[in-house]
Amino acid sequence: MSSTRRTFLRYGASAMAAAPMAPLNAAPLSPPAPAPRTANLTLLQSAMSAGRFVTYQPTGVKVINGRLTEASDQSIRADLMVLRPHFDSLITYGAQGGAERIADIAAGLNFRAVVMGVWDFYNGAELANAIAAAKRMSHIVAGLSLGNEMILSKRAAWGDLEYILGVVRKQLPTTPLTITETFADFIGQADAKPVLAKMDFMLANIHPIFETWFRTAQAPHWADFVAKASDLLATAYSGPVLVKETGVPTGPVSLKYTPEMQREFYRALEKRFPQTGARAFSYFAAFDAPWRISDAIVGGGKHPEEAHWGLFDANRAPKDVMRDFPSLTKARG
Repeated sequence: MSSTRRTFLRYGASAMAAAPMAPLNAAPLSPPAPAPRTANLTLLQSAMSAGRFVTYQPTGVKVINGRLTEASDQSIRADLMVLRPHFDSLITYGAQGGAERIADIAAGLNFRAVVMGVWDFYNGAELANAIAAAKRMSHIVAGLSLGNEMILSKRAAWGDLEYILGVVRKQLPTTPLTITETFADFIGQADAKPVLAKMDFMLANIHPIFETWFRTAQAPHWADFVAKASDLLATAYSGPVLVKETGVPTGPVSLKYTPEMQREFYRALEKRFPQTGARAFSYFAAFDAPWRISDAIVGGGKHPEEAHWGLFDANRAPKDVMRDFPSLTKARG
């Protein structure tokens, strides 16, 4: 890590007031001693047990040649109006480029909860945006996720994650805080324990498509893997566990991903993974992101499937998975 970034983390932030997975038989860490909790988990756990989450990046936000585009409120509202009949809770990735206003717009459309993401907590402006939104929209912001796969991408060390949780806790004493990493990193690294002790809930990414056996298995096995991985997480962490990313992309054809595979996976997961206030999963992701074909991929390598995770395409048209998607009332009633 550069000295500039480490200096910002230590002083600037406080002043501002899927890689290869581990085998499922890996020995998980023993749960760390829980820290005293001041965060209010009521909204989060209500959404986990009685609502339905989807991970959401605005269709108007893109990274082109390293530059972030700006999504308008109108575009974000159009996205959320498509999602609202099927979902009442959101998990976001960043707090810039217009994404810092998602909670405000979602509240106007009667969404239940938003877990706000911070893509780069070294970015003082983005972190300030997220903290301000959490204070401004505390009735709908159910939590804050400080970074997405920072360990996997080598953008931070566990000690940095522990530190930033403490920095933000001082400003948001009752807002649930977490980070997002792959399930294998959470259960397989001893340095994770101090971070687990400071998190109020866990956001984990569990991707069966990156397992060597994926192509020889069927949808029920993919779903079973996700459920069993979440069981392992519960042995390493005593708080609520929300699976942020899991799914099957619908393309590209050259890699033999299909819309039918995505639909079969989610129908199997809905049967295998009952959602409770202690453990739930989010659908990943709301919309396709064609620009991600040329995006820098976490963990390195080329992954053209990153453009095809959406339940809806980039024009907001539903894919096959939505054809028999159970309504919120039917799923939770």
